[in-house]
Amino acid sequence: MQKKSKLLSIPFFLLAAFLAYRMYDLAQARLLWGHLPLYFFSAMWTGMVLVFFPKDPTRLRWLGLSTLTGILLALGFPPLPFTFLLFVAWVPLLWMQEEMKAESNRHVFKFAYNAFLVWNILSTYWVTNAAFIAGFMAITVNSLLMAIPFVLFHWTRKFMPRLSYLILVAFWLSFEYIHLRWELTWPWLTLGNAFSEYPSWVQWYSYTGVFGGTLWILWVNIQLLQKKFAWAGILMALPLIASLILYHTYTEQGGDPIEVVVVQPNFEPHYEIEDIPDREQLSRFLRLADSLVTPDTRYVFFPETSFGSIRDQEIGKEFITSRLQAWVDQHPGLALVTGLTVYHIFNPGEAHTVNVREYQGRDGVIYYESYNAATQFVAGSTNYPLYKKSKLVPGAESYPYSRFLSFLKPIVDQFGGSVAGLGTQAERTSLQGPNGMKVAPIICYESAFGEYHTGYIRAGAQFDAIITNDGWWDHTAGHRQHLRFASLRAIETRRDIARSANTGISAFINQRGDILQPTQYGETTAIRGMIRPNDQLTFYVKWGDMIGRVSLLLTLLLLLNGIVRRVKGSF
Repeated sequence: MQKKSKLLSIPFFLLAAFLAYRMYDLAQARLLWGHLPLYFFSAMWTGMVLVFFPKDPTRLRWLGLSTLTGILLALGFPPLPFTFLLFVAWVPLLWMQEEMKAESNRHVFKFAYNAFLVWNILSTYWVTNAAFIAGFMAITVNSLLMAIPFVLFHWTRKFMPRLSYLILVAFWLSFEYIHLRWELTWPWLTLGNAFSEYPSWVQWYSYTGVFGGTLWILWVNIQLLQKKFAWAGILMALPLIASLILYHTYTEQGGDPIEVVVVQPNFEPHYEIEDIPDREQLSRFLRLADSLVTPDTRYVFFPETSFGSIRDQEIGKEFITSRLQAWVDQHPGLALVTGLTVYHIFNPGEAHTVNVREYQGRDGVIYYESYNAATQFVAGSTNYPLYKKSKLVPGAESYPYSRFLSFLKPIVDQFGGSVAGLGTQAERTSLQGPNGMKVAPIICYESAFGEYHTGYIRAGAQFDAIITNDGWWDHTAGHRQHLRFASLRAIETRRDIARSANTGISAFINQRGDILQPTQYGETTAIRGMIRPNDQLTFYVKWGDMIGRVSLLLTLLLLLNGIVRRVKGSF
């Protein structure tokens, strides 16, 4: 059987090799990959599984159960409409673990890793379109990290069998909580994110955030595993019914609506934008804005990194930003929020940050820092507040734990990265515009972080502007997932959202999480809508990820208890 499986692996490896060549060929032709990374990773992993195909029928069964969990998790994740499958997706993996109680941690790890790798491949393959190495690392390392809490659950439950599934819930929630906060952060597959496909199901996220959704999914799966079907039905129905009631009875909170315009310029970021002169890009932005701006328009939003590279002290003085200010001055009462690529040059004697970079100039070494930033232009004003993106994409915008891994600098430089990373700021801030209104300038990746997002609201933001560039992933699931996650931020904070994507989907999102006036991917357009500023704070804004913090404390106690019992048992 194993010999046959090894022979069967050959066509899959050949297919993977062909797909790798095809992706290389397209890159040389300056063309995008689309769904090819999905087919490449699927073929490669299938080939590897066949090479190590288990001879034992029991292990073959465990392989099937773990693979089934990975497939069900992927089918239940946006943008697919089968979210209800998440309520059963963990059952095969937990069933497998029940049968593996006597197995070593190493054996459990192998099958758990298979489940999570299948999920990561099917749901986040598109990351590879931005950069192959970064995408490969995101998929393989994230699967490894997911397997760790599951293996710890397998080990710890041996010493506390009565608390078995409490251990699982605590460990998994702690993993998700930590994964939102450390330098390797990758929040995409947080289980609670899946309900972004149906925001009407989770209106109570204004109290719990996404960890309430994770807890819901895990607990229903556990009830089904234990064949407590009545309890599982009740646990599924009650939160859903409560949410639907909240959804249909909710009324928008806040002051009078204001008119805003969102611009989607549609510059392909990999290759096309390099060939378009800055003045031509600016002309497209202003033409689109002019097509919809009226005397009643109070805000216009341009996407992430719309213009650059601009020195911070030159904003409003150099050609691009001076033209933007001149255009805004023609519209009294208007504010323009836009993304910029900005750099700061350190003066002699000025303290350097950890993100300092060096450049050999004519007169010696120049020390500088780069930012992915947002600023605001207001009619009649020469004040340009700068917000620096501070949740950075690992690999692309930051080099995680560079102080410990600096020896990898030559490899990072070779792939176009930087050990220094981008500069950040410690706290969230809001931008104050006409009539004292305050907007949250949320840049791309930052919109995937719930408690982090509440910092803008506590800083006074009355509504959100998400400025992003989702064209790095081509026309795949990535940009649709990113859009839907914004619905959860709207529910958690009860803030309206104006979303401006360079290439992707621009839209308005109301306080219930409904996506309004979505544009098409690859469309050059602008949209006009109404936003209602809101000053009220939700329970979640005030208290944040309480579920995650409680789970982390519980995890520490359970692990400590497990270690003590293990030590006692060894004497």
